[in-house]
Amino acid sequence: MRSTKLLDAFLQDHPEVEMFEVILHDLNGIHRGKWLPCEQIYKLFEGGYKMPQSTCSLDTWGRDVEQLVAETGDTDGICVPHPETLAMVPWAERPTAQIIVSMLSPDGESDYPADPRVVLQQVLERYKKLGLTPVVASEMEFHLFEIDRDQFGRPKHTQRSLDGSPALGGETYSIDAMREMAPIMDAINSAASEQNLPVDTLISEFGASQCEINLHHQDCALRACDQASMLRRVIRSVAYQKGKMATFMAKPFAEGVGNGMHIHFSLKDSNGNNVFDNGTAEGSELLRHAVAGCLEVMVDCVAIFAPNINSYRRLVPGCFAPTSPTWGYENRTTALRIPAGEGHAMRVEHRVAGADANVYLTVAAMLAGALYGIENKLTPPADIVGDASDMELPAEQQLPCFWNDALPIFEQSTFIGDYLGQEFQALYAQSKHMEKAEFDSRVTLLEYDAYL
Repeated sequence: MRSTKLLDAFLQDHPEVEMFEVILHDLNGIHRGKWLPCEQIYKLFEGGYKMPQSTCSLDTWGRDVEQLVAETGDTDGICVPHPETLAMVPWAERPTAQIIVSMLSPDGESDYPADPRVVLQQVLERYKKLGLTPVVASEMEFHLFEIDRDQFGRPKHTQRSLDGSPALGGETYSIDAMREMAPIMDAINSAASEQNLPVDTLISEFGASQCEINLHHQDCALRACDQASMLRRVIRSVAYQKGKMATFMAKPFAEGVGNGMHIHFSLKDSNGNNVFDNGTAEGSELLRHAVAGCLEVMVDCVAIFAPNINSYRRLVPGCFAPTSPTWGYENRTTALRIPAGEGHAMRVEHRVAGADANVYLTVAAMLAGALYGIENKLTPPADIVGDASDMELPAEQQLPCFWNDALPIFEQSTFIGDYLGQEFQALYAQSKHMEKAEFDSRVTLLEYDAYL
């Protein structure tokens, strides 16, 4: 039984609550779960709330991985609440609160290794043994579209030219463009504040109808991911309430820019010191080990950073997304960027993942890569000066640009199995193969246009 102290305080502050949304994350980062009447919420804290463990590995349409169901009989696991994630749901019609849960074994004695939150927790435990704590912050890009689509089913821009066509750009950093979106953005900020989500900045991005929203860094990676996941929910829900659709799809238009999710991280020791900072602009040897590790295993992790068929539309030259494992100081063309600034803020910006990636798995893979480099004292290649896309690297040093290529690398990776868990590795691959098979079996409109 978990302590109900935070729950008691929450209900005392919010006696109007009638319903709780219990949120479990699946491998795609989709929010699964149930609604519980307020009078049943204590059952959750007593270990009496169960869901099928297969819920964690549903595909993007919510279908079971048949092999897992056959092997386990679709057994239930116990859901354990994280009371620090309690928050009101300001867009709900009736007084509603939410809470995030993780999946345990049927007896409640061990974590379920295919729960994305558990995958990250296991990586953090390895850092704890080294006396290190990751500090994490996220930046997410998204598009704001009209709810109604065009006659071909494609989304319609909210930023358009006078003739109705998409605007030529998103008026990057434009204050006027932000003012036009003020009603939605103000509502997003208000809802985020009510849910204790520490929004840092909000800007109009490069593409038409595109925005970026950043969160303050956290010295608890799990908290940072909880906040990023809940902020996505806020953005989507508030946008819909305002008559718009927000999407974190990696590449909504072939001719447009994609949506990325950039993760910043540093490491602090038991005294709170940033171990990447050694008083120089280049950073410490530990920073270089971490960079080298991230680069070494980046190819293995692409199936996490680019989790679906659309993700690979973004990983092409000219789309502000890296196509090879490179790094550089204050260089936005590389996969890993070391931002300039004061030494105590020395950090790595990991720029590979799309906004469609599961934030827990993305951070887990990124931190595991850094840990791999630190534990093996790896040395990175020379940092890139200039445009990384101008480099002519051999094919084996490029990031896989097709789902067909990324999935087998992920499945066969010793690193993934050793650092993120073999059971997670197997279930993630099974779920993604099933999802991919659905796309492989469909005839597209382009095929009709070309061959009918």
